[in-house]
Amino acid sequence: MSLSLQDISLTVGGQHHLRDIALTLERGTVNVLLGPTRSGKTSLMRVMAGLDPTTTGRIIADGRDVTGQPVKKRSVAMVYQQFINYPALTVYENIASPLRVRGAPRAEIDRRVRAAAALLKLDNQLEKTPLKLSGGQQQRCAIARAVVRQADLVLLDEPLANLDYKLREELREELPRIFAETNAIFVYATTEPTEALMLGGNTACLAEGRLLQFGPAARVYRRPDSLEAAQTFSDPPMNIAEVTKRGRELVLPGGGAIAADGALAALGDGPYRLGVRAHHLELAPRPGSLRVPGTVDVTEITGSESYIHVHAGPLRWVALVAGVHELEPGSPIAVHVDPARLFVFDPEGRVVITPGSTAAHAPQRARG
Repeated sequence: MSLSLQDISLTVGGQHHLRDIALTLERGTVNVLLGPTRSGKTSLMRVMAGLDPTTTGRIIADGRDVTGQPVKKRSVAMVYQQFINYPALTVYENIASPLRVRGAPRAEIDRRVRAAAALLKLDNQLEKTPLKLSGGQQQRCAIARAVVRQADLVLLDEPLANLDYKLREELREELPRIFAETNAIFVYATTEPTEALMLGGNTACLAEGRLLQFGPAARVYRRPDSLEAAQTFSDPPMNIAEVTKRGRELVLPGGGAIAADGALAALGDGPYRLGVRAHHLELAPRPGSLRVPGTVDVTEITGSESYIHVHAGPLRWVALVAGVHELEPGSPIAVHVDPARLFVFDPEGRVVITPGSTAAHAPQRARG
């Protein structure tokens, strides 16, 4: 099955939820919808499922126009943030419920339920009711019920958002295996760039109902088409500096300047925006690295890493560095970045240079 969304728009009460979305998804693929809250992820899933009608555009499934076709006539399954299970039924009966509604033979139901339970590691939980399960097991039960349907399209709307950290990490590791053992189109919504990278497959960056970029997750991360896509795929948000190219220098806010060497030398004179990801900022200098002096605003220690908020003139940057760093607010600090790690965007937000480029607009493999 292939699913093609052709210029899909959705307007509700004068509010634009989706704007001219054009996207094609293929059978056997994992596709992550990445964006902040209210970016259009759930709206797009509901349109794919047939739960909401489109305002404009068409939906084509395997060459057939299914625009306006209700969800009950589509081969689709959906998993939500909440643990939506039938509390009075056993895990076995919860998983079996969509097959019983279809009137599937008893032997087929048993075979498919046990196969789905094995896939989701619920073999020993089939006789329990959902309330006797852990949160992760309850969500596994909901996912198993979606998998057992053998739907062509499986939609997962932030299914791990309500789990604690340990359970999220556990299921994140297992989901790619589960996806690989089916042949459906999987669509997974998340606000977390790390989750998109861990799941692999393709990523669609969304913002305010618009599709910013779609492609293999690692490629979209390393080579965003625009500043908006780069910021959507950065956590913490990408650090940005407004600069002006003048001859062989890039003039920074506040009057400092850095040499425009390497790929930067190919830029024409004029205004640009430099972008650098938080984990590419370092506290110790390296040969050829750029130095950005400033003061510490606040430090957040997560255990193995520290988020250091730096005030450097008009810049407010965040550095993500390994280890525990207890730095006093207001204390002087300098962060360093390898020029080869820099992104460069034009005034309209279009990407000009990505890390690893040898010249402006160079279509070579990025390293960052």
